[in-house]
Amino acid sequence: MKYYPPKYNDSKFHCPNCDVYARQHWAQCYYVLFRTQYKTEINVAFCEHCENLSYWHNDKLIIPSSGTVELPNPDMPDDCKTDYLEAREIVNQSPRGAAALLRLCIQKLMRHLGKKGKNINDDIAELVQEGLPLLIQKSLDICRVVGNNAVHPGNIDLSDNPEIA
Repeated sequence: MKYYPPKYNDSKFHCPNCDVYARQHWAQCYYVLFRTQYKTEINVAFCEHCENLSYWHNDKLIIPSSGTVELPNPDMPDDCKTDYLEAREIVNQSPRGAAALLRLCIQKLMRHLGKKGKNINDDIAELVQEGLPLLIQKSLDICRVVGNNAVHPGNIDLSDNPEIA
């Protein structure tokens, strides 16, 4: 099934709490001070499936923090899955940290695929020679380059955002 990431004010998407494609009901949060009601910049989406809330500030998802990234494939090796889930959890707070973790995840995955796991670029090239589709190669290369830029001194891009990570 296609993944529909959570999007502000959409009526259906994959819930950031249960990861099920479900209808969402939106409401604005208010607070009362001395019997006067005030609007906040916080909105909530109520998931019909799990009955949990996601919290949004303006148009950005703030709780749960991992909400816009889909869960790992069940076939992902456990050591890779651990890094992926950590990256998923921090992507909104630290896109560079998430990119670095995803790069590490790919390096570990290369070992599971029978590659050396020492030079990701060489490992990806070997997979291409073995028939890896071009789209997957490009995705791996993007993750490799962004991850490298996140961890190597002198190459930090402070403009990285969660969409790039």
